[in-house]
Amino acid sequence: MLIIIDKRLPANAKSALEKEGRVLELETNGIVYDAISGHPDIFLTQMNDQLVVAPNLPDRYIENLKKWTKNVRIGSEKVGSTYPETARYNAVVADNLLVHNLKITDETIIRQADEKKFIHVNQAYTRCNLIFITAGQAITSDAGIYKQLKSCGTEVFLFDPSFILLPGFKNGFFGGTCGLYGNRLFVTGKLKFHQQGKDLLFFCEKAGIDIIELYDGPLFDGGGIFFIKPA
Repeated sequence: MLIIIDKRLPANAKSALEKEGRVLELETNGIVYDAISGHPDIFLTQMNDQLVVAPNLPDRYIENLKKWTKNVRIGSEKVGSTYPETARYNAVVADNLLVHNLKITDETIIRQADEKKFIHVNQAYTRCNLIFITAGQAITSDAGIYKQLKSCGTEVFLFDPSFILLPGFKNGFFGGTCGLYGNRLFVTGKLKFHQQGKDLLFFCEKAGIDIIELYDGPLFDGGGIFFIKPA
């Protein structure tokens, strides 16, 4: 298994992930602003067994991904340094849904997801703020996403982003702290450091999801953790 992370993830978290599979650490310069320059969710959209990749992700990463899986699609538009160019690939694809600000979604993602139900949300940094843990249950740090998914029948836990670390910003977002593989939700940090930690743990337990805490410290937003099966 290939695990894609920001190179700046805490060392203990990286060590824990290395026990699960091969870790690919992202680092870029001069494409987006520094705080998100290594975030997987800025450059990649994961769609079941496929990846849609920004065309200006450095070639060494694209070639590495292609060696690992045949299911790589190159996106239509480059990631840029300002919004909306920073958020075109920050979509969430889960089972039969595509959730994003559809006004800015890269057209390659739209084409690849044409058989899914599209849900428009105003929060374009959707993957930063949202993760599905089952087909019908999700966690988000954004009130607008929460309301929209609730109206569609999804059971949603609204997680306060306060105290989530994102160097350079007041706070990060829950989606950026984690990634799902099977029935395990890998979280960069300990839930005990957050006021809603116990409630979130209970929500996940009810859904049959085990939480794997990757290091003993506050929740850290590294742009998500992407687990890729070889293909």
